[in-house]
Amino acid sequence: MKKLPSCRRFALALLLLSLPALATAQEKKPLRWGTDPTGGAPYIYRDKTGEYTGFEFELAEYLAEKLDRKSVLVEGDWANLPQQLKKPADVENGVDIILNGYELRKDLAAKYGVTRPYYVYRLTLMASKESDTTTWDDLPGKSVGVLGGSAAHRYVKKRYGRTVDLKTNPDVANVMKLVNDRRMDATVQDSPAATYFLSEYGGLKGVGEPVQAGDLPGYYVIYYRKSDVELGKALDGALSAGLRDGTFKKIYSQKKYDLWNADQEALLPTLDKPWPPENLPAEESPWPDLIEELLLSAGMTVFLAVTSFPLAMAIGLTVALGRVYGVRLVSIPLGIYVEVIRGTPLLLQLFFLYYVIPEMLLNTERDWFIWLAKEISPLRAGILGLAINYSAYEAENYRAGLLAIPKGQMEAALALGMSRRTAIRRVVVPQAWRIVIPPVTNDFIALFKDTAACSILFVTELTRKYNELFNFNRDLVIELAFLTAGLYLAMSYPLALLARRLERRLAGGKGGHP
Repeated sequence: MKKLPSCRRFALALLLLSLPALATAQEKKPLRWGTDPTGGAPYIYRDKTGEYTGFEFELAEYLAEKLDRKSVLVEGDWANLPQQLKKPADVENGVDIILNGYELRKDLAAKYGVTRPYYVYRLTLMASKESDTTTWDDLPGKSVGVLGGSAAHRYVKKRYGRTVDLKTNPDVANVMKLVNDRRMDATVQDSPAATYFLSEYGGLKGVGEPVQAGDLPGYYVIYYRKSDVELGKALDGALSAGLRDGTFKKIYSQKKYDLWNADQEALLPTLDKPWPPENLPAEESPWPDLIEELLLSAGMTVFLAVTSFPLAMAIGLTVALGRVYGVRLVSIPLGIYVEVIRGTPLLLQLFFLYYVIPEMLLNTERDWFIWLAKEISPLRAGILGLAINYSAYEAENYRAGLLAIPKGQMEAALALGMSRRTAIRRVVVPQAWRIVIPPVTNDFIALFKDTAACSILFVTELTRKYNELFNFNRDLVIELAFLTAGLYLAMSYPLALLARRLERRLAGGKGGHP
């Protein structure tokens, strides 16, 4: 076999070694865009095949193609997506841009680069077709659901104040379902979401005419780092091209979206004007209003804790007594109850109470069950859910306390002629109570913080209110965080002092258990 000359062998080896480098060079740079798929249709959602779709998903694919980059979706929580721009794009959860129905806002435009708008939205009021809500003026006195931190949230809060029962939630689909089932009176949503869900839910109707969110039209824009000047120019160029050549009209006009309208036609003249506008309205709230809102939400936190914990203690004591003194037919099911409740997350239990059980009741189509489903309000579900969850932990505390009492105490009480029930009530339980004061107090303090889980039920407690105010006042994040933490401390620390005093009084004053 004839051998290749050494120079050819060298050239071939050099070529083989360079192939990986060539392949790497040919790989497109990613365009990492932050979004929250839980926000749902028609922005970004999964179709029946499990693949992502949505008009913003198609927009991201278009932009990546125009910029000769690879579209990479990065999931995040909608309210906190801008925070992801504070970290490098090439780290975990890092992004180049935020593309998820984000409105043009003065506070965000001051911190981040902002592109020209890709969509003009309005706010749409929706209610059940069986509702008596026929105009925007009918909202006072009704419950109104909105996406927390959105333009709709700000609009309803500013226009109606406390005359409406404002419910915030990060999942638009949940809000729509509750209104459709008449478990919530109305909802205000951006026009793209309203258009989609009005076609999906036959029980919904649009109320009145869509309104403008503020002094300026409602613009959806893309946010990026101010330092990425070239990326911003490229995005603006791609957006302008998409509007001028009809690409956006083609995307928005698809039957599954049906989003093209006269407002989008009005975007074309803005392409020749400076951007962003100089007269963006400020969104920040004055400090007295912020403090008042935090104090009111702290009151809701206290109410949730002081109403649910006595229920938890009563249920827990009953379960503990059944496990310690009950027959196996009673103790075994109660043991299973404790393990199931302790072994499942509080959020899941609250979701089951507020969403799953009412859905099952509504599906029975029986009047009494339907009435019961509608009576399961967010507040009632929150109190009951917290009580059930903590009852399992209190049951274990009380069981430990009951088992710590010497058996001779019960035997002595029975020898004195007491019935078993009386001995438990008058002798065993009081002594066990002194033993369990420390762990019960710790649980009560922990419950104050766990009330935050009720935010998924539209209950605005302290943590939910902090997140809401942060979304509208991002420059005050540190001040709001310290104020919120101080309120939690003010609620929990006196309880700890009171518990220590009570423990010393019970233990030392009567010469009882130390």
